[in-house]
Amino acid sequence: MNNLPKTSLPNLQKASFILIFLILVGIFVFKLATPFITILFGYLTLHYIGRFLPKGLAILAFSILVLTVFYLFGHFITEAVRALPMAANKAIPLTIDYANQYGVTPPFTDSETLKAFLLKNINSQMHSAFKFATIFSKEFIYIIIGLVVTCGIFSCGSIDLGSGSYAIKDNLYSMFASQLATRFQRLFDSFHTVMGAQLIISAVNTLFTSLFLLTLSVFDTPLPYSFVIVVVTFLCGLLPIVGNLISNSVIFCIGLTQSVNLALISLSYLIVLHKFEYFLNSKIIGGRIKNPMWLTLLCLLIGERLAGIPGMILAPVLLNYLKLEASQIDSAR
Repeated sequence: MNNLPKTSLPNLQKASFILIFLILVGIFVFKLATPFITILFGYLTLHYIGRFLPKGLAILAFSILVLTVFYLFGHFITEAVRALPMAANKAIPLTIDYANQYGVTPPFTDSETLKAFLLKNINSQMHSAFKFATIFSKEFIYIIIGLVVTCGIFSCGSIDLGSGSYAIKDNLYSMFASQLATRFQRLFDSFHTVMGAQLIISAVNTLFTSLFLLTLSVFDTPLPYSFVIVVVTFLCGLLPIVGNLISNSVIFCIGLTQSVNLALISLSYLIVLHKFEYFLNSKIIGGRIKNPMWLTLLCLLIGERLAGIPGMILAPVLLNYLKLEASQIDSAR
């Protein structure tokens, strides 16, 4: 430190803030949210696997896990492509009949009209969801690149590989690399905090949904497309607030394809479950993140407009990261 003026560290810290800001802006501008999320999720997974295994075996176990997830996701896409149109074809006539009974004119009269209605009103969101879920697309290549980068970071996460070998110990490059590493570490800590909480909630929601589906099967009133329902519940659970609305709609519509009574039973279950989730959210999300719901919703809207579904996943993470970094800065400095 003797070779640098006293103001060097604050200046380097400011420079690292500017660079991380530019990187995050570039992720949205160049539509790189998908590989960025892949890296964060992958590193989080390796972070936990690495607690029990050495690095080499951890990467091997991670690779096997990724291949398994790809296989299950491919199976889910196949089932969803078959199941959801069938469910829609059954649910739409019933919905129209009940709407007419109560004097409500729905904006659709058949599957094609409904498709046109959806495309007209939520085209951008559906397009984003399609891109995010289609494995034979550019997004899939980004995911592969993100996974390779994840393994590289886990193997050696240091930015300054020559640390300790320079003539000047506290040189500009090493100190800046240290500050930048701190920024990335806090960004990962923020992702760990937010998505760790969201994963717990999603897992609990998926567990209770699976138990509900099992209970219906025991009483000889099974809900069809159980695999699709379970996967949709888990994936949608990764989206704060709005994810439950999406999964609930899917469950209710599939229940409606069987009978109105089954749809009402499903709706009653969802209401009871979400009453429990209010408590769970306050304990997990509120205890970890401590951001007001209106601010989270606002960030979700901005994230969706910038990058679709990946943007919605990143939005609460970046909100928490901003708070985490700002809370470490002395306002009097």
